[in-house]
Amino acid sequence: MKNYITFLLCFVCFSLLSCASTQPKSSAVDKEVYVSSSSDEDFIIQNQVMDGISAVQNSRNYVLQPGDLVEVKVFMESSMDRTLRISSDGLVTFPLVGNIKIGGYTIAQAEIQLVDKLNHYIKNPQVSMLIKEYSTKMVYVLGQVRRPSGISIPPETDMTVLEAIISVGGFTEVANASKVKILRLEDGKQKSIYVDVGAITKQGKKYLDIKLLPGDVVFVPESIF
Repeated sequence: MKNYITFLLCFVCFSLLSCASTQPKSSAVDKEVYVSSSSDEDFIIQNQVMDGISAVQNSRNYVLQPGDLVEVKVFMESSMDRTLRISSDGLVTFPLVGNIKIGGYTIAQAEIQLVDKLNHYIKNPQVSMLIKEYSTKMVYVLGQVRRPSGISIPPETDMTVLEAIISVGGFTEVANASKVKILRLEDGKQKSIYVDVGAITKQGKKYLDIKLLPGDVVFVPESIF
Protein backbone atom coordinates (compact mmCIF):
# COMPACT_ATOMS: atom_id res chain seq x y z
CA MET A 1 0.00 0.00 0.00
CA LYS A 2 2.86 2.39 0.81
CA ASN A 3 4.23 1.86 -2.70
CA TYR A 4 0.86 2.69 -4.25
CA ILE A 5 0.48 5.87 -2.16
CA THR A 6 4.00 6.96 -3.05
CA PHE A 7 3.35 6.33 -6.73
CA LEU A 8 0.08 8.26 -6.64
CA LEU A 9 1.62 11.24 -4.86
CA CYS A 10 4.53 11.30 -7.30
CA PHE A 11 2.12 11.13 -10.23
CA VAL A 12 0.04 14.02 -8.92
CA CYS A 13 3.13 16.11 -8.30
CA PHE A 14 4.52 15.36 -11.76
CA SER A 15 1.20 16.04 -13.43
CA LEU A 16 0.79 19.37 -11.70
CA LEU A 17 4.33 20.55 -12.25
CA SER A 18 4.71 19.49 -15.89
CA CYS A 19 4.89 22.55 -18.08
CA ALA A 20 3.50 22.25 -21.60
CA SER A 21 2.60 25.02 -23.98
CA THR A 22 0.07 23.09 -26.06
CA GLN A 23 -3.43 24.48 -25.63
CA PRO A 24 -6.62 22.44 -26.14
CA LYS A 25 -8.43 23.03 -29.40
CA SER A 26 -11.44 25.26 -29.17
CA SER A 27 -14.88 23.73 -29.68
CA ALA A 28 -18.24 23.60 -27.94
CA VAL A 29 -17.42 20.33 -26.22
CA ASP A 30 -13.82 21.29 -25.40
CA LYS A 31 -15.06 24.15 -23.25
CA GLU A 32 -16.88 21.65 -21.06
CA VAL A 33 -14.60 18.60 -21.18
CA TYR A 34 -11.03 18.96 -22.40
CA VAL A 35 -7.60 17.50 -21.80
CA SER A 36 -4.62 19.59 -20.84
CA SER A 37 -1.03 18.80 -19.90
CA SER A 38 -0.90 21.55 -17.28
CA SER A 39 -1.60 25.22 -16.62
CA ASP A 40 -0.29 28.00 -14.43
CA GLU A 41 -3.03 27.39 -11.89
CA ASP A 42 -1.63 23.89 -11.28
CA PHE A 43 1.06 25.47 -9.14
CA ILE A 44 -1.66 27.02 -6.96
CA ILE A 45 -3.60 23.80 -6.34
CA GLN A 46 -0.58 21.49 -6.01
CA ASN A 47 -0.33 21.67 -2.23
CA GLN A 48 -4.11 21.35 -1.83
CA VAL A 49 -4.16 18.10 -3.79
CA MET A 50 -1.13 16.66 -2.02
CA ASP A 51 -2.46 17.59 1.42
CA GLY A 52 -5.90 16.24 0.51
CA ILE A 53 -4.60 12.82 -0.49
CA SER A 54 -2.50 12.63 2.66
CA ALA A 55 -5.51 13.49 4.82
CA VAL A 56 -7.65 10.84 3.10
CA GLN A 57 -5.01 8.16 3.59
CA ASN A 58 -4.78 9.00 7.30
CA SER A 59 -8.54 9.10 7.84
CA ARG A 60 -10.01 6.77 10.44
CA ASN A 61 -13.46 7.08 8.86
CA TYR A 62 -12.73 4.63 6.05
CA VAL A 63 -15.24 1.75 6.12
CA LEU A 64 -13.46 -1.60 6.02
CA GLN A 65 -14.41 -3.88 3.12
CA PRO A 66 -14.08 -7.64 2.48
CA GLY A 67 -10.70 -8.24 0.89
CA ASP A 68 -8.96 -5.34 2.65
CA LEU A 69 -5.64 -6.20 4.25
CA VAL A 70 -5.27 -4.72 7.74
CA GLU A 71 -2.39 -4.57 10.17
CA VAL A 72 -3.52 -4.99 13.77
CA LYS A 73 -1.30 -4.21 16.75
CA VAL A 74 -1.91 -4.49 20.48
CA PHE A 75 0.23 -2.19 22.62
CA MET A 76 2.77 -4.08 24.76
CA GLU A 77 1.58 -7.38 23.24
CA SER A 78 3.78 -7.70 20.16
CA SER A 79 3.22 -11.45 19.96
CA MET A 80 -0.39 -10.70 19.00
CA ASP A 81 0.43 -8.40 16.09
CA ARG A 82 -1.17 -9.65 12.91
CA THR A 83 -1.68 -8.71 9.25
CA LEU A 84 -5.09 -10.03 8.29
CA ARG A 85 -7.23 -10.23 5.17
CA ILE A 86 -10.93 -9.52 5.79
CA SER A 87 -13.04 -12.45 4.58
CA SER A 88 -16.03 -12.21 2.24
CA ASP A 89 -18.36 -12.14 5.26
CA GLY A 90 -16.36 -9.38 6.97
CA LEU A 91 -14.53 -11.58 9.48
CA VAL A 92 -10.94 -11.87 10.64
CA THR A 93 -9.47 -14.36 13.07
CA PHE A 94 -7.49 -12.85 15.95
CA PRO A 95 -5.63 -14.46 18.87
CA LEU A 96 -7.71 -15.13 22.00
CA VAL A 97 -10.98 -13.79 20.55
CA GLY A 98 -11.26 -16.01 17.47
CA ASN A 99 -13.47 -14.76 14.64
CA ILE A 100 -14.57 -11.14 14.86
CA LYS A 101 -16.51 -9.06 12.36
CA ILE A 102 -14.84 -5.81 11.32
CA GLY A 103 -16.04 -5.49 7.73
CA GLY A 104 -18.63 -2.75 7.41
CA TYR A 105 -17.16 -0.78 10.32
CA THR A 106 -14.86 2.21 10.21
CA ILE A 107 -11.31 1.67 11.41
CA ALA A 108 -12.13 3.43 14.69
CA GLN A 109 -15.24 1.28 15.21
CA ALA A 110 -13.35 -1.92 14.39
CA GLU A 111 -10.70 -1.05 16.97
CA ILE A 112 -13.43 -0.63 19.60
CA GLN A 113 -14.94 -3.97 18.61
CA LEU A 114 -11.63 -5.73 19.13
CA VAL A 115 -10.90 -3.90 22.40
CA ASP A 116 -14.27 -5.05 23.78
CA LYS A 117 -13.39 -8.66 22.99
CA LEU A 118 -9.84 -8.45 24.31
CA ASN A 119 -11.01 -6.91 27.59
CA HIS A 120 -11.94 -10.43 28.69
CA TYR A 121 -8.30 -11.52 28.41
CA ILE A 122 -6.09 -8.41 28.68
CA LYS A 123 -6.27 -5.47 31.08
CA ASN A 124 -6.95 -2.20 29.26
CA PRO A 125 -5.89 -3.35 25.77
CA GLN A 126 -4.87 -0.65 23.29
CA VAL A 127 -5.50 -1.63 19.70
CA SER A 128 -4.44 0.10 16.49
CA MET A 129 -5.39 -0.80 12.91
CA LEU A 130 -3.79 0.29 9.67
CA ILE A 131 -4.87 -0.37 6.08
CA LYS A 132 -2.06 -2.15 4.26
CA GLU A 133 -3.96 -2.87 1.07
CA TYR A 134 -7.39 -1.96 -0.28
CA SER A 135 -9.56 -4.67 -1.81
CA THR A 136 -10.66 -2.35 -4.60
CA LYS A 137 -9.08 0.47 -6.51
CA MET A 138 -9.67 3.96 -5.20
CA VAL A 139 -10.52 7.35 -6.62
CA TYR A 140 -10.02 10.52 -4.62
CA VAL A 141 -12.43 13.45 -4.47
CA LEU A 142 -10.72 16.53 -3.07
CA GLY A 143 -10.99 20.30 -2.89
CA GLN A 144 -14.29 22.14 -2.48
CA VAL A 145 -16.55 19.18 -1.62
CA ARG A 146 -18.35 18.47 1.66
CA ARG A 147 -16.36 15.39 2.68
CA PRO A 148 -13.06 15.09 0.79
CA SER A 149 -12.28 11.39 0.77
CA GLY A 150 -11.24 8.28 -1.11
CA ILE A 151 -13.95 6.14 -2.71
CA SER A 152 -13.74 2.43 -3.45
CA ILE A 153 -14.84 1.37 -6.91
CA PRO A 154 -16.00 -2.27 -6.72
CA PRO A 155 -14.95 -4.56 -9.58
CA GLU A 156 -17.09 -4.34 -12.72
CA THR A 157 -18.77 -1.16 -11.44
CA ASP A 158 -18.65 2.24 -13.10
CA MET A 159 -18.62 5.61 -11.35
CA THR A 160 -18.92 8.98 -13.05
CA VAL A 161 -17.53 12.35 -11.99
CA LEU A 162 -20.94 13.57 -10.80
CA GLU A 163 -21.64 10.34 -8.89
CA ALA A 164 -18.29 10.62 -7.11
CA ILE A 165 -18.97 14.22 -6.10
CA ILE A 166 -22.49 13.38 -4.87
CA SER A 167 -21.12 10.46 -2.83
CA VAL A 168 -18.97 12.85 -0.78
CA GLY A 169 -21.81 15.27 -0.06
CA GLY A 170 -21.65 17.50 -3.13
CA PHE A 171 -20.04 20.88 -3.64
CA THR A 172 -19.35 23.51 -1.02
CA GLU A 173 -20.78 27.01 -1.46
CA VAL A 174 -17.53 28.30 -2.97
CA ALA A 175 -16.88 25.44 -5.40
CA ASN A 176 -16.16 26.13 -9.05
CA ALA A 177 -18.37 23.44 -10.59
CA SER A 178 -17.54 24.52 -14.12
CA LYS A 179 -13.88 23.59 -13.88
CA VAL A 180 -13.64 20.27 -12.07
CA LYS A 181 -10.29 18.66 -12.73
CA ILE A 182 -9.51 14.96 -13.07
CA LEU A 183 -5.87 13.93 -12.74
CA ARG A 184 -5.30 10.65 -14.56
CA LEU A 185 -2.53 8.27 -15.59
CA GLU A 186 -3.50 6.73 -18.92
CA ASP A 187 -1.34 4.62 -21.24
CA GLY A 188 1.67 5.59 -19.18
CA LYS A 189 1.06 9.29 -19.66
CA GLN A 190 -0.09 11.89 -17.13
CA LYS A 191 -2.89 14.23 -18.10
CA SER A 192 -5.53 16.53 -16.70
CA ILE A 193 -9.16 16.44 -17.78
CA TYR A 194 -11.44 19.39 -17.10
CA VAL A 195 -15.17 18.76 -16.76
CA ASP A 196 -17.93 21.37 -16.56
CA VAL A 197 -20.12 19.68 -13.95
CA GLY A 198 -22.35 22.75 -13.88
CA ALA A 199 -23.32 22.04 -17.48
CA ILE A 200 -24.26 18.49 -16.45
CA THR A 201 -26.45 19.48 -13.51
CA LYS A 202 -27.93 22.74 -14.81
CA GLN A 203 -28.13 22.13 -18.56
CA GLY A 204 -28.70 18.37 -18.58
CA LYS A 205 -25.58 17.60 -20.63
CA LYS A 206 -25.17 14.09 -19.29
CA TYR A 207 -22.74 13.12 -22.04
CA LEU A 208 -20.14 15.26 -20.26
CA ASP A 209 -20.29 13.07 -17.14
CA ILE A 210 -17.28 10.88 -17.90
CA LYS A 211 -16.50 7.61 -16.17
CA LEU A 212 -13.71 7.57 -13.63
CA LEU A 213 -10.83 5.11 -13.68
CA PRO A 214 -9.10 3.57 -10.64
CA GLY A 215 -6.48 5.96 -9.32
CA ASP A 216 -8.17 9.10 -10.65
CA VAL A 217 -8.04 12.25 -8.53
CA VAL A 218 -11.08 14.52 -8.82
CA PHE A 219 -10.21 18.04 -7.71
CA VAL A 220 -12.85 20.76 -7.28
CA PRO A 221 -11.29 24.23 -7.22
CA GLU A 222 -12.58 27.28 -5.41
CA SER A 223 -14.44 29.95 -7.34
CA ILE A 224 -12.58 33.21 -7.80
CA PHE A 225 -14.98 36.08 -7.36
